[in-house]
Amino acid sequence: MNIEEIRNYCLSKPACTEGTPFGEDTLVFKVFDKMFALLSMSDKLLINIKCDPEWAIELRGDHPAITAGYHMSKKHWNSVYYNEFFDNELLIKMIDHSYDLVASKLKKSQKEELKKLHSKK
Repeated sequence: MNIEEIRNYCLSKPACTEGTPFGEDTLVFKVFDKMFALLSMSDKLLINIKCDPEWAIELRGDHPAITAGYHMSKKHWNSVYYNEFFDNELLIKMIDHSYDLVASKLKKSQKEELKKLHSKK
């Protein structure tokens, strides 16, 4: 996937917002007010994605283009160098997983709003 495909996929998630709180070269995707992905547009072509710690370690061991989260918690975040990673199906699965992890920690009222948004799809 390229940067636009990744961006469009993240933005397709219910209640997703996009911003640049860390500077113009990093797009941050949030579900309500919680980050689920950070997409670098600088020379480091990577996306940081939240991940279950056990699966994060497994992914890093299986794929050289996946490393511990760049400038993030090494336990809970992975960096995927998308210009070197060609398994689009797995990348989508990782983005979905990150979104779901973050959504599961939202306030009850936010979860209810997400359910409504999901049912409209």
